[in-house]
This record gives sequence, C-alpha cells and structure tokens, in this order.
Amino acid sequence: MDAESISIAQTCLDAAHDGSLSFPEIVGRLIAAGFEGYTVDYRRDSQTFYLPDGDSTVLAMPAHAGAIGAAFDANEIERLVRWAQSGADDYSYQAFSAEAKGAGCAGYIVSFLGRRVVYFGRTAETHVEVFPG
Repeated sequence: MDAESISIAQTCLDAAHDGSLSFPEIVGRLIAAGFEGYTVDYRRDSQTFYLPDGDSTVLAMPAHAGAIGAAFDANEIERLVRWAQSGADDYSYQAFSAEAKGAGCAGYIVSFLGRRVVYFGRTAETHVEVFPG
C-alpha cells in the first residue's frame, strides 16, 4: 500500500480515538481514498484497512480498557451503537470500545461495499448493523 493511503488510514484511526471526526466523516474519507472496508481487532489492538485489489495495511491502535467478556451480548452492542449514533456529549470511541469489549465484542468488520458493520464475539456470535440511510 502506498504511503498516502497509509497516511489517510492512520489519520482516520487517530480521529476515531481523539474524537476529531465522526464515524460518517471517517467512512467518507476512507471511501474517497479507495478503501473498501476495515477490521477492528480488540484482541490485538489493531485495525486492518483493505483496498479492493487485496492490498491491506495493519495499524496499531490504542489499547482499550478492560478484558473481552466471555459472553457476547448483542443487545448491549446494539445499545452502544445507538449511543454512538446519538451524538451524545458523553460519547467517546474509547468508552464505546471499553464497553463493547465488556459486552463480549472481540472486534468488528466494516464493509463499505455491504454498507454494514458486523460485530463478533470470541465464539463467533455476531450482531449486524446496516448503515443508516
């Protein structure tokens, strides 16, 4: 992957963690740069960004507090997604990630092509969120 694409991916990862860009803004920038999606892995504290030609880059992300819960709680993941979408003043990606891990989320896959996010647990249980219209 070229340096410019990696720089865009890093900027978007950093913006998620420092709150300087919203999820829709991050998605827009990544799509404009030609990415087709990314995966967040809470077990490895990494994020992998994918291009349509199969090229990818793995970037380290800040560790999020807490352990990944043994049981996957899809209802709690859905509640957390609604919190993120609400624009609430108390929302932060760090808090979202810590609570998602506590709810058994081991990571998630964002597909721009499929316009959805698939959250998954340690036992491969899933919760799917379709991008809002």
